[in-house]
Amino acid sequence: MEKRKFGNTGLDVSILGFGAMHIGSASVEDAVADKMLNEVLDLGINLIDTARAYGQSERRIGQFISHRRSEFILSTKVGYDVQWQPDWTYEAVVGGIDQALKLMKTETIDIVHLHSCSLDILEKGDVIRGLEKQKKEGKVRFIAYSGENEALKYAVSTGRFDSIQASVNICDQRIIDNPLPEAVKRGLGVIAKRPIANAPWRHSSPPVGHYSAEYWHRLKKMSIDLHGLDWLELALRFSAYNEGVSTCIAGTSSTDHLKENLRVLEKGPLDGEIIQHIRSEFQKNDNNWMGLI
Repeated sequence: MEKRKFGNTGLDVSILGFGAMHIGSASVEDAVADKMLNEVLDLGINLIDTARAYGQSERRIGQFISHRRSEFILSTKVGYDVQWQPDWTYEAVVGGIDQALKLMKTETIDIVHLHSCSLDILEKGDVIRGLEKQKKEGKVRFIAYSGENEALKYAVSTGRFDSIQASVNICDQRIIDNPLPEAVKRGLGVIAKRPIANAPWRHSSPPVGHYSAEYWHRLKKMSIDLHGLDWLELALRFSAYNEGVSTCIAGTSSTDHLKENLRVLEKGPLDGEIIQHIRSEFQKNDNNWMGLI
């Protein structure tokens, strides 16, 4: 599988990473999660991205693939849900990392993100200092911010982060103009999340209450020509091959879906005219759309 440099970190990441939210669900049995995680590594995917909010995900990573720790880059997200500590404080960040280390049975975590905290919290600086403290102690290799909009722009501008994670897809293209170029200039690794925009094309009517609802409405306003491709291929290749993107993460509990994603990405970048068409359709409505988080 194609590997790319992850900014100036010295890491090389697979073009497709694994988003481990689905395997954290209580509806997924341990045996299924075990098989899925090991299959991910067997297929050559070397970035696994999780978070405190992803149910049993961190525990299962530790239980089922910690013995293969040298084979993958481990990424998680913190800032909340630490007993006796207020969310989005120095203590919550430090405590969340310490708990993640124990759950995932590792001495260090490669990438730790602040999980979409607000601009005002970032500006106070305590949560960033928490990350920096754990990095200095060797518990974290690289510190990162996961989020969107003004908070993401601020995170990039500080020069204190090693990487970022943000939405890059056909329905959410704002980062492509700003701040992705600045992130690349500063040598940050870039993880593209929601590369298929939560697949809004699956729904014949607005998926009320579903995370893809906003993307569904956006897609309906965009007159996108598929150029003979299916939606999955168009979306995934658009995201993964955007200039500046190091890797894109897709979550699933199905090995078949994972293999299909890999098959699609083997086809390489989209034709330039197709990319320009997708960009143009988004930009027609950009001023009327708020970025998601």
